[in-house]
Amino acid sequence: MKVAVVGTGYVGLVSGTCFAESGNQVTCVDIDASKVEKMKNGYVPIYEPGLEILFDRNTKQGRLHFTTDLAEGVKDAKIIFLALPTPPGADGSADLSFVLKVAKDLSEIITDYKVIVDKSTVPVGTAERVEAVLLEKLDHSLFDVVSNPEFLREGVAVEDFMKPDRVVVGTSSEKAKKVMTALYEPFVRQGNPIIFMDERSTEMTKYAANSYLATRISFMNEIANLCERLGADVDMVRKGMGSDSRIGKRFLFPGVGYGGSCFPKDVQALAKTSQENEYDFKILKAVMHVNDLQKEILSTKIMKYFDGDLTGKTIGVWGLAFKPNTDDIREAPALTIISRLLNKGAKVKAYDPEAMENVKQVFGNKIEFSANEYDAIQGVDALAIVTEWNEFRTPDFDKMKQIMNQPTIFDGRNIYDVQVTRDLGFYYDSIGR
Repeated sequence: MKVAVVGTGYVGLVSGTCFAESGNQVTCVDIDASKVEKMKNGYVPIYEPGLEILFDRNTKQGRLHFTTDLAEGVKDAKIIFLALPTPPGADGSADLSFVLKVAKDLSEIITDYKVIVDKSTVPVGTAERVEAVLLEKLDHSLFDVVSNPEFLREGVAVEDFMKPDRVVVGTSSEKAKKVMTALYEPFVRQGNPIIFMDERSTEMTKYAANSYLATRISFMNEIANLCERLGADVDMVRKGMGSDSRIGKRFLFPGVGYGGSCFPKDVQALAKTSQENEYDFKILKAVMHVNDLQKEILSTKIMKYFDGDLTGKTIGVWGLAFKPNTDDIREAPALTIISRLLNKGAKVKAYDPEAMENVKQVFGNKIEFSANEYDAIQGVDALAIVTEWNEFRTPDFDKMKQIMNQPTIFDGRNIYDVQVTRDLGFYYDSIGR
């Protein structure tokens, strides 16, 4: 099948590459000429484990193409995916200008039947808005608008796409259902469902899923903070809760707050939608408030340890991305933590396996970027662990003690055993333990 993907951000590039991997002819369209040229030459603009292998294979075998020309990209495509940015506005609402602009452009170039798919995370009612724009110049017989949200986890997005738990499709068109079924059948051969529903319910499903997961994270962060006051161990609490089949084990790890491209934006957007429809969604407000406070927890612990004065102190930071196995720093807790440390007069040395170039765009030369994790703690007064990359889990503790000014660790991800770390001679402070 011939597929067009408009937008080569995280969702668009992963989707396009994985569709090509299943044998489809895929053309990815982007307005960034420099980026398109680099991709044509084999450059993968995002870090995602496993993506580069599929990208290389499918470009070399002629199934994955790139262009800046929308008309060229969609000309022969049966399905057009809109994988465009929907950034939050100042009021938290999703900005649909990119989606609606491309819909308008498509209305001027489509001449035969296409299934136009909203792949971006969009507010409830967006499919209808896209359809209305298309109908200004097109007969309805030439298109169907479908909602098909992604449920990809950064760091394992290729695996999630190739073996999805479920595929959710919103459409009332039997013709579009057949096209979408044919496209996704190779990905659900093990029996996971393709779930069809109306467009509005599909759009709501995406927001509801991400907001619920964000709620679990904020809830566990609250439990962790209370555990510290009561002398309980949140790790034990988490295990006791997670063994209950009604609750499950996932998204119960406390830490320094959630970040990334999805949870913050989607929770804000759903809260804004609720407000616009005169519904007071109290839980979402609490989730956002707790998360904002949680991003300050680690830096507050550090400030308290040094009696509120970080002048002349150097803090090492391990981890800058919002989670491991990505270079994404959107809404990353590390940005809040570093900003607060700098504002209190500290010097910061940082290391992350993938995200340092992106963080340089934020802080420039205000912090020192290190070649590896040990360079980042040479001569520091404390270490802050912010992202739980695997390479941080079993470090050389003896070497750490030798090169740090003080053997002091503030662990925002609870990756070490409390007693073992203290027995090794470290001052060790974590979350909820």
